Amino acid sequence: MKKVSILEEGKKAPAFTLKNQNGDKISLKDVVGDGYVLVYFYPRALTPGCTVQACSLKDSKSQLSRNKIKVFGISNDPIEKLKKFEEKYKLNFDLLSDEDKKISNKYGVWGLKKFMGREFEGLHRVSFIVGPDGKVKKVFPKVKTKTHHEDVLAAIKELKK
Repeated sequence: MKKVSILEEGKKAPAFTLKNQNGDKISLKDVVGDGYVLVYFYPRALTPGCTVQACSLKDSKSQLSRNKIKVFGISNDPIEKLKKFEEKYKLNFDLLSDEDKKISNKYGVWGLKKFMGREFEGLHRVSFIVGPDGKVKKVFPKVKTKTHHEDVLAAIKELKK
């Protein structure tokens, strides 16, 4: 099983074009340069922790927008499941499907996980702030779902100093 090797701060963020919950193609290159981009990876749509994280980001939309932060949530879920997630919780940002795990692997967030004494491969909950220059400015390797939005805003405040 593959160990996780998370992309480091200062590195160029791997480019991606993925389909969102509506089946539209979304590319990182189309938004880099306009401000900051939060690329957050989450294990599974419609699960308790992922719902808390997504809803806290949704509820912080005005603060995130004021700070020029565009949000992309990425999981290995199919588009149909992402659409259900968006509709059920009225999410206001793009959820992207990485079913083949190519982007998860490029960001180093797919690999060995342990849960209740069991080892398996899966998607780790890791977030990246990508700067206007396309480089990773901040990595959150251990995301706290309840305070993630606050942690992101605090990190942006530091980056803008």
